[in-house]
This record gives sequence, structure tokens and C-alpha cells, in this order.
Amino acid sequence: MFSDDEIRNPLPETTLEGLPERLRAAAGGVGWTALMPVQARAIPYLLEGRDLVVQARTGSGKTGAFLLPMLERLDPERRQCQALILVPTRELARQVWQDAEALCGPAGFRAAAVYGGVGYSEQNEALRQGVQIVIGTPGRSLDHLLQGTFSLGSLEVLIFDEADRMLSMGFYPDMKQIQRFLPRRPLHTCMFSATFPVYVLRTAREFIADPDFISLSRDHVHVTETEHIYYMVHGLDKDRGLVRLIEIENPASAIIFCNTRSRVHYVTAVLQRFGYDADELSSDLTQKNRERILDRVRLRQLRFLVATDVAARGLDIPDLSHVIQYEVPEDPEGYIHRAGRTGRAGATGVALTLVNEIERMDLVRIAARFQIPMEERALPTDADVEKVVGERITALLEARLRGRDKLHIERSRRFVPLARNLAGNEEESAIIAMLLDDYYQQTLHAPLPQPAEEPSPGPPARSEPRRRRRRPSRG
Repeated sequence: MFSDDEIRNPLPETTLEGLPERLRAAAGGVGWTALMPVQARAIPYLLEGRDLVVQARTGSGKTGAFLLPMLERLDPERRQCQALILVPTRELARQVWQDAEALCGPAGFRAAAVYGGVGYSEQNEALRQGVQIVIGTPGRSLDHLLQGTFSLGSLEVLIFDEADRMLSMGFYPDMKQIQRFLPRRPLHTCMFSATFPVYVLRTAREFIADPDFISLSRDHVHVTETEHIYYMVHGLDKDRGLVRLIEIENPASAIIFCNTRSRVHYVTAVLQRFGYDADELSSDLTQKNRERILDRVRLRQLRFLVATDVAARGLDIPDLSHVIQYEVPEDPEGYIHRAGRTGRAGATGVALTLVNEIERMDLVRIAARFQIPMEERALPTDADVEKVVGERITALLEARLRGRDKLHIERSRRFVPLARNLAGNEEESAIIAMLLDDYYQQTLHAPLPQPAEEPSPGPPARSEPRRRRRRPSRG
């Protein structure tokens, strides 16, 4: 879909000293002493108004990379939304808002954070006062657009931050609805993402006509890479660890590898009991059942396939976003074959491995043998899962509420007193928890809504990328 050729008309990296005076002053005001790599690479392109897709992980400095150039690109005298920054979570919305206030506030810019799970009044008041920068989750941003509390008529810059996570949260339909509110003129649009699986690349194409690409992982511009991550799991907690990992990652599609048929049976049963769309592929299946499962895979009707290496040999699954290794392969080269099933055709992928102490030593040896950059991460806790699931289901329910007509809303009001009573009663709150769990299982454990194979016909949100348009200096 996208080429990994060098950037057309590449720009040299910049330094803190090489920035315009306004930007140097803002950076100095928040204590920057040097630019981080993503800032040095991306800021020259953002100052030129070039549409960009950037592969950069959380904590890489990307927020400063897209906020700082706004000092040159936006007008603090106009109390209208000129920059919309879409983010996946309320936590990130607050963080980016704080950074925007610190970097851009002293120059006269005002920012507002809008996100779900809280009331509207404070957000409405902030938007009514007039802000140049709006940071929000797609669902709550769409709510405000529908209610008319702010407009995108004066929009100049559109940023998608952590796009892969935004899609894993189920925000694609909201993102597409927001597209209807974008002005029908060129916008400066940038997308930042830690990984670029196929569905993220398709989404980028739906919002950005002709972007340049920057990756912080190699010396040249590309989008082809697989992240290699492992998690330490203690004792007999691998099955619960796998479920927590899937809940956090929420893969669009994945193969889960086990070393034996009996382990494949067990893991498949665990996932199915938890409510996931999962099936197994092992060498003892009848040919008829094997073909049935493979047909579901080819038609993208099966989200999680649990398999042994033998069963998955020769199986090519398009658009596979994740490979999860429940066990380290017995053959070191097996790791390469497993991990190589994701991150194909110009996309990126993620290879995750669950290990105990002994398996960790085997994995480290494999990484050293094949020079694989292996990253260890802490296994998500139950509290981590509760937080992420809470944000997801809030977004889903708010989207569902948005789709209700006045009659449905009026009909629902008869249950408001009961809802308050149940929520205020510790014992009865189990009823609400049950209903939320049932809804969550029915929605997010089914395949997530994703962009189509090819963007649907119709006028794009913007006709062509903006190039080299800069505001005159105001001193």
C-alpha cells in the first residue's frame, strides 16, 4: 500500500539552536536542553506543513514534535479551533493538554481537553471561551461537534496521536464520522503510531492523501518492522496473563502459538470460555474441520487462531497484526518463522512472548543468535485491564447513546431512578456489572470495525497535501 522509499525532497534534521526564536523560547520555558530524535526529524517537516506519518513509541517525545510547530502555524488572536489532536484515552488527552498549556500557553494559545466518562459542563465552558487547540478522544470530540459546542471550520492542523491504540479501542467509526466535519480544503494532517499494521495504514490513507513517512527505528524512512516484546509470567499464571495481555492489546487478528496439541486445546478452551472468537488448528483435526477453520481465517471471520508450528506451516494469513507465543519454540529458528507471520507487505507487526524464568533464558539466546531487539515489558495487572476496559466500554456506550433518537432517549428515562438505586447499592451493583460485561463481550470480543480493503469512493476529506505554507512572522 505504501512504499518504503526515501522521503521525497528530504529535509535535514534540526537542533534546538536551529529552531525559530519563538520555538526556542517555548522549549527553553519548559526546560528543554536538546531535541529528542523524533523532534529533530519531524519538526522541519511540520514547520513546512508537509503531511506526515511517523512511527514513534510512547515516551519518544512525539507530543513536543507536533505541538511546538503550532506556535508558527496557528494564530493566537483567533479564538477558534485551529488544531484538533485526537488521542485514544482520557489519560493521554489530559497529558497532551498539560503539554500544550506549558508549551503554547505563554504565547497566548488556549487548549481544551475533551474526553468521555465525565460530565460535559466543564468542557463546554472551556470550548465556549474559545480555544485554538482541542485535544480529545474521538467519541467525545464527535459529541461536541454534533452539539455544536465547537466547530472545525477554522481548522488548520489535524493530528492523530497513537493511531494504532485508537483503532484498538474501537474508535474507527467515530473517526470516520469526524471526517464529515472537516473543512473541504487542504489540511495539514499528521499521524503518529508506535506500529503500523495494515489496518492502520489503510486508515492513514483515508485521512491523508500523500504523506511522507518517518520511522525512528532505522536510518531510512520505512514502515516495515516487527516489535519483539516478552513478558515474564510467574508460576502457573500464563493463561490469566494471556487473557490480560489480549485485553490490553486488543489485537485485530492474531495467531497464538503453542508447542503441543494438548496445550493448543487448553489455550483455545480458555479463550473461548472467556468469550473470545478463537479456534484451534492442530494436526489431529479432520480435513473437513481444518478447511472450515481455514475458510474462516481467509474470510477474516476468525480473530484468534491457536496453533502448533506443524499445523500453521504454510499458512499465510493476510493483515495479521499480532503473533503471540504462549511458549518459546523448541527450535530456535521456529521463532523467526512465527514472528515473520506478522509485519508483512509494508506493514508493521507485533510479536509477543510469555515466558517463565527458564524460558526467558531460551528466548534471550534466540534474540542474541538472530540479533533480534527484544524488549521486556511488565505484564498488565488486573487494575491495568480494568482501566482500559472501562475506557473502552464508556466510549462504546456513549457512541450507542449518540445513535439513539429522541423517542428512545425518552423511553430510557424511566430507568434512570433504578440505575441510580442500583449504582448506590453495593450488592445490587453486581447487576450493572453483569450488564456491562455482557455488552462488552458482545461488542469488543467480536471483530473490531476496521477500514475496508480499499477506501470507499467519494470525495476525500481534503483534496491534496499542503506544502510549504507558512504564516508570516509576527515578530
